[in-house]
Amino acid sequence: MKLEVLNIQGEKTGRSVDLPEDIFGIEPNEHAVYLAVKQFLANQRQGTHKAKERGEVAGSTRKLKRQKGTGTARAGDIKNPVFRGGGRIFGPRPRKYTVRLNKKVKRLARKSALSDKAAAGNILVVEDFSFEAPKTKEFINILQQLDVNGQKTVLVTSDFEKEVYLSSRNVPKTETVRATDLNTYEIMNAGKLILSEGAVEKIKETFANA
Repeated sequence: MKLEVLNIQGEKTGRSVDLPEDIFGIEPNEHAVYLAVKQFLANQRQGTHKAKERGEVAGSTRKLKRQKGTGTARAGDIKNPVFRGGGRIFGPRPRKYTVRLNKKVKRLARKSALSDKAAAGNILVVEDFSFEAPKTKEFINILQQLDVNGQKTVLVTSDFEKEVYLSSRNVPKTETVRATDLNTYEIMNAGKLILSEGAVEKIKETFANA
């Protein structure tokens, strides 16, 4: 699969890049994509939630009233979960939400996500660019020239470009990532995937060395 390379003005440069069929042209495996997205979202959870249970709430352990003869339900101490300020029944406890996933499955999921985006025509390739200093206005202008402003967009660069990253940080619905850090969730969550020429080569190297 070949795609035209655009400049930052959104114009064709006359060059094209070859997107390998074994990365951008496979039959998407939906279950692998599901597992990779599930793993990513689960691993974002801190798992530090905690609620005090009956044995952890401060209060007296004195029995409030006699067991029988009051005409009301029996009750123990003030920490009883049915009372205001009492402990919580089966409250959340700290836990790990980490999900393990086979490397081959993760690799298949990324290939499936890239192939899905390519088949839908939602991948753009632009020539490598950088800024001398962070300029959010210039970055927004590039998005407008590429006709993707306002859409969920992920810009993939070959390496960490500090000025480009800082320029895009405050732009809504836009994210900038290195090719080696690109994951299935970011690909599937994007409306448009913008790859720099260097990023395409980096993606080829990443899967070639896998």
